Amino acid sequence: MTETHLLGIRHHGPGSARAVATRLAELEPDVVLIEGPPEADALVELTEDPAMQPPVALLAYATDDVSRAAFWPFAVFSPEWQALTYAREAGIPVRFCDLPAAHTFAAGPDEHAGPPVDPLALLASAGGYDDPERWWDDVVESRRDSENPFDVIADAMTAVREDEDPPQGSEARREAYMRSVLRRTRKDGFENIAVVCGAWHVPALADPLPPASHDQSVLKGLPKRKVACTWVPWTHGRLATASGYGAGVRSPGWYHHLFTTPDDVTTRWLAGVAAVLREEDLPVSTAHVIEAVRLAETLATLRGRSSAGLAEVTEATRSVLCGGDEVQVELVTRRLVVGERLGEVPDRVPQPPLAADLTATAKRLRLKKDPIVKELDLDLRTPGGLDRSKLLHRLRILGIEWGSREASARRNKGTFRETWALAWEPSFEVDLVAAAVYGTTVPSAATAAVRGTVEGTPPLDEVTTAVENCLLADLPEALPEALAALDARAAADADVARLMSALPALARATRYGNVRGTDTGALRAVADRMLDRICAGLPPATHGIDDDAAARMAQLVDGVHDATSLLGEEPKERWLAALARLAERPSLPPLLAGRLTRILHDAGLLDALDIELRLGRALTPGIAPSAGAAYVEGFFDGGALLLVHDEGLLRVIDAWLAAIPADVFTEVLPLLRRTFGAFSGPEKRAIGHRAAGLDGTAAVVAVAEELDEDRAERVLPVLATLLGVGA
Repeated sequence: MTETHLLGIRHHGPGSARAVATRLAELEPDVVLIEGPPEADALVELTEDPAMQPPVALLAYATDDVSRAAFWPFAVFSPEWQALTYAREAGIPVRFCDLPAAHTFAAGPDEHAGPPVDPLALLASAGGYDDPERWWDDVVESRRDSENPFDVIADAMTAVREDEDPPQGSEARREAYMRSVLRRTRKDGFENIAVVCGAWHVPALADPLPPASHDQSVLKGLPKRKVACTWVPWTHGRLATASGYGAGVRSPGWYHHLFTTPDDVTTRWLAGVAAVLREEDLPVSTAHVIEAVRLAETLATLRGRSSAGLAEVTEATRSVLCGGDEVQVELVTRRLVVGERLGEVPDRVPQPPLAADLTATAKRLRLKKDPIVKELDLDLRTPGGLDRSKLLHRLRILGIEWGSREASARRNKGTFRETWALAWEPSFEVDLVAAAVYGTTVPSAATAAVRGTVEGTPPLDEVTTAVENCLLADLPEALPEALAALDARAAADADVARLMSALPALARATRYGNVRGTDTGALRAVADRMLDRICAGLPPATHGIDDDAAARMAQLVDGVHDATSLLGEEPKERWLAALARLAERPSLPPLLAGRLTRILHDAGLLDALDIELRLGRALTPGIAPSAGAAYVEGFFDGGALLLVHDEGLLRVIDAWLAAIPADVFTEVLPLLRRTFGAFSGPEKRAIGHRAAGLDGTAAVVAVAEELDEDRAERVLPVLATLLGVGA
């Protein structure tokens, strides 16, 4: 007689995992069927390798479209992993029995419906709980006795499903396929069969099974796609419900602790909490831990629980160890309750060539795939620092953001230092599969990706970014094509604004050659030609534009001005000459005119007298106050020190402000506040100090009898409003 034992579990539950391990040891089955993709049957033997350390996941993807991919994660506390472990140690075969991924990936986007109801929510409600997670944790996961829960689970799920309509869509096909695997296993002569599956599916697999013809009709004509499957490392953070994983749990770190800690569960957990807090230099003593353990166990007793659960230890942590500080509680949740444990897979696990090349390169450069964000400061003058930088830039070209650029904590204006924030995500394994269409190694794939970007007629900013990436990632084979595309796009692009937005990136790129050993002569030639087109196109590009366009153009002018400083003296002189010609045009918007005047003054092309004359013309009574305010805003965007050190300028501004009619002053006040409010506190105080002495007397009021207090009081509110300080 064939016996089939249905072990209904909750994925990633420590109580379920413990019960599965205990029950399998009692049953001593001939074969174990596990809910999972049958394509992974050939990978089961890899779990025997000691280098395989959970959490890990089965990754399946359609070879013709890697966007159709799925993960089946396993932690040490996953019942499926314990079933695999038992089968390996007992020397019995394992078969995965869920619907093949080949069919799942071929189905349409609406074909992946789960159970029509949440069975845990229904059962929790019947048990008087408002939280399904808490109910399941109480009745299954936190129990440490040896009682067999599977018959009770089967009865409960049967009762829930009796009131529901028969499954449809993908759910019906999954259960039909599970039954077909069960029938096939019986035909193969196995007499003692254990099936480890989600508790919801237990009633569908219980005898008597429906006729085989029924399941064949459900599965008939299913579309298929070619599928590849492998093992990849996984993390506890990705097992959490908060990560978006549908079968996730709230507290993988806590569940790992429950499963792996044989005794003193509460004490050991709270001692670990104390260690985390001490690492952050927070004062936590042994007495705190003892008191927290007492509180957690007392709460469990009051609530009728056999032992303290996550709710009790969390409340004890909050009250005793963290003193009610929610920030500290969040730290404990992130580091311990969820955790960021990263699994490992053996080197012999099949990998796409690109992933294998990355693994070998990262190992050579001693870059560890760690899910916890860590800062990496690179000195590009060293071979190791330069090679790491190249790898991270190449991966970014491929869309794999293992590292993100950060502002360096070390002050420097050179290009020889980079700071990265590194954090490895398991989903990058899928990104590597997708990027494999470009090549089999990271350099060749990044080169092909850049070439693909510059093919055809892409936008100018994309081509500019591609050129910059070529230099940062050291892709000399793609650089000539990128430069040719850039030159062609820049020559054909009549939009001066786009040319101006593209030039700063090129100018920055010319600096990389110094430290990266790259010849940037061709890049400088392209940048020079682009600058010529910008200088020639500026007058028509600035004619008749509105205030918003003038503000955008001022920002672009600043960017090009900074870029010319990187290109050398001759390009900078050409640029300043173009700005000088443009500044003489009477039709120039006042904000842009003010900005150009300031740039020319800072470059030494306009002296103090020239500035006073230009400001005087812009701020004469015949000019609309709003236009004058815009001119002032553009001029002082570079800082307010001129007003501190140049009394003539200060007098011009002071006279203009005093001449604005009262009814107009309120209209221009927002513009003035935007200008003067941007000054720093010391600059505001220095301007006020100098303004107090504009009549030629000392900056402080030294002769009390000559002070007209009535006039002074009328001036103070105006000055306070202008400077953005209290009256």
